[in-house]
Amino acid sequence: MKALTYQRYGGPEVLQITEVDTPVNDASEVLVRVMASGVNTGDWRIRAAAFPGIMAIPGRLMFGLVRPRNPRLGSEFSGVVESIGSSVTRFVEGDQVFGMVTSGGASAEYISVPEKGAIAKMPASLSLEDAAGMPFGGLCALVFLGQHADLKPDQKVLIVGASGGVGAYAVQIAKALGAHVTAVSGPAGQDFVVELGADEPVNYRETDIATLGERFDVVFDTFGAISPKVSRGLLAKGGLFLPLNFGLREIGALLLNSFRDRKIHLAVNEDRMEDMVRLAELVDCGKLRPVVDKIFPFGEAAQAHAQVELRHKRGAVVLKIGDVCG
Repeated sequence: MKALTYQRYGGPEVLQITEVDTPVNDASEVLVRVMASGVNTGDWRIRAAAFPGIMAIPGRLMFGLVRPRNPRLGSEFSGVVESIGSSVTRFVEGDQVFGMVTSGGASAEYISVPEKGAIAKMPASLSLEDAAGMPFGGLCALVFLGQHADLKPDQKVLIVGASGGVGAYAVQIAKALGAHVTAVSGPAGQDFVVELGADEPVNYRETDIATLGERFDVVFDTFGAISPKVSRGLLAKGGLFLPLNFGLREIGALLLNSFRDRKIHLAVNEDRMEDMVRLAELVDCGKLRPVVDKIFPFGEAAQAHAQVELRHKRGAVVLKIGDVCG
């Protein structure tokens, strides 16, 4: 089968589409014929070893100190169940599914996924391309806002980077949780974030975020634009700052949490079956819709990675890999 691979860290030019062995699922796994695969900031950072801040050393240790330990890339997928292991009960052959893997290998013609991994049946309203661009941003927003922030109805949340791959889902999920949403994006994203449900759009080119007069219960920074110091000026008493990316300054602020009534929380979300199922439920009940910026053919994977690396995309970037009629 064909798979997206890389043998050294670097820019999009290091990517290759090569022939590799088709995976064989064991008793508890599902073999998925991949139709589409999302390309997200995590894929870019792994490919380039561009781990933010203090994560540089742990990232290299995890993914390969000198060269990639796993040459296969891709974390988001959608596709059709090709076969199931003898103990699998959640799926049958022919089911359309979508999900997330942390081990890489989703940008390929086939992937084997644990039945109890972050995989769910695809909502009927989604196309395969739309579904492939949803797990990374959707799961991140759901876990950070729903679990780490424990966002409640009528609370005020500030979402920074609201038109991006995580932010576009964070706006929708915050609204689904009943919050009042202020969404920060560039000038081109103002109408877009309102369409997603934001109550108040903020253009960061015209407004200094640090000078916003309003106080928020939660500040969710998906872009890395706000420091802990700035966040404290935006938070109400008892408020919480959730930075998606963090380094030494954020860890330093965390150590001072017990002395402050405006706190910071640092986390890396797990990819779980329960959260994927919840994501699908939100789509089914009309509270969440896919946001795809651009779809690339598999042969243009390098261009897709370059698009993500610019960090100015609106929603997700997706690779079209297979064809349900093929």
